[in-house]
Amino acid sequence: MKRILIALAIFASVQIAGAQVKPDAALKALNKAVAASENPKNATKAQTWLNLGKAYVTAYEAPTGSILPGASRNDLKFILTGDPALSTEEVTIAGKTYTKEAHADKNLYFEGDALMIVEVTKPVVENALEKALDAYKKAYELDPKKAKDVPAIIADINSKYNNEAYNEYSLGNYAKSSVLFEKAAAALATAPVSKVDTSSIYNAGFVAGFSGDKARALQFYKKCYDLGYYAEEGEIFAKLADAEPDSAKKYLEEGFEKFPQSQSIMIGLINYYISSGESTDRLFELLDKAKQNEPNNASLYYVEGNTRAQLKDYDKAVEAYRKCAEIDPKYEYGYIGEGILHYNRAVEFGDAAQNEMDDRKYQELAEKFEKSLKDCIEPFEKAFALSKDDSVKVSIAEYLKNAYYRFSSTDDSFKAGYDKYNEIVKTGVIK
Repeated sequence: MKRILIALAIFASVQIAGAQVKPDAALKALNKAVAASENPKNATKAQTWLNLGKAYVTAYEAPTGSILPGASRNDLKFILTGDPALSTEEVTIAGKTYTKEAHADKNLYFEGDALMIVEVTKPVVENALEKALDAYKKAYELDPKKAKDVPAIIADINSKYNNEAYNEYSLGNYAKSSVLFEKAAAALATAPVSKVDTSSIYNAGFVAGFSGDKARALQFYKKCYDLGYYAEEGEIFAKLADAEPDSAKKYLEEGFEKFPQSQSIMIGLINYYISSGESTDRLFELLDKAKQNEPNNASLYYVEGNTRAQLKDYDKAVEAYRKCAEIDPKYEYGYIGEGILHYNRAVEFGDAAQNEMDDRKYQELAEKFEKSLKDCIEPFEKAFALSKDDSVKVSIAEYLKNAYYRFSSTDDSFKAGYDKYNEIVKTGVIK
């Protein structure tokens, strides 16, 4: 799924790795630190709150210790000594199958031999990170010099919240994931760091939308918008348009002016104009404005081609795609757009022919099918030759393989084309 979440840079932990602390020992140390903080004499010392913050973080980490996603079963043998699996079962989550190992205080989810998700089921203490954050904040307020490492520790807490949020997302617990992303953003906003974590704010909204909580999603999308954070390719504008239909036109047109190459905004605009009954000419007015600002931007003609193709204005779509090459002969996407247009039309004609009972109409559709399929080959071949991206080449090869196959039994050149691209699709190797 496109842009499921904004990927986040993971902060390096400021805690120096040592021997793994067992949950019982972590709880004992935490109780001692809590008692010290409740002593009026100690409560005025920054070190007391630093110790308490560290105890909460240690308690948070205790159930999983050094167990990290990506580890193999063999890697975990030593770490899990004395912590046997209580049960093992196959589970399917969000369409993926995992082997779930239930332990006393956690569940481990494996895909093949690799650990993918770590789920804590019995934390040493609830809300440990939140309480740690409060303790570190108190330490910094009492003595900034003594607590000079607190900003880096807060960044680490933000990272821990984000990791846990991704875990809950992977488990399909979208509402809980959204709350954790919100807490990640709140952590980084805590003084003395006081930074805006736009990625976590966006993710909190996105995952809330997945949970069906549209009001909560809208809250975070609006916050991103107010902060001037629009996400990849202006995705915020498309999200806001979905969440606030009455303001869809406003958001989509503003988004299109800022991000004219965004497919989600473009499709949103097309759907808006078609469903509202307003003239789609406005789309091309916006595109023309973008072209005036960037007359040598070939991708704007690619966007126009896609827009006209969506509106089934095929001749003008082809014109727009071919204009890309006039502006930039090395721009492969105009050729890709034209190839996909012809290929998709061939599929449409083929489907229609299969359902046509009249022989004459069937023959007409079959001829259109073959013509469209042949028409896609030249632009795809040009795109394949131009592209420097092997993953793009493999995608193009898939189309070419299918197109050549249709005629491979009637012409040796088509058979050679099929063999060439079939091998690329099978191996992923570009020679």
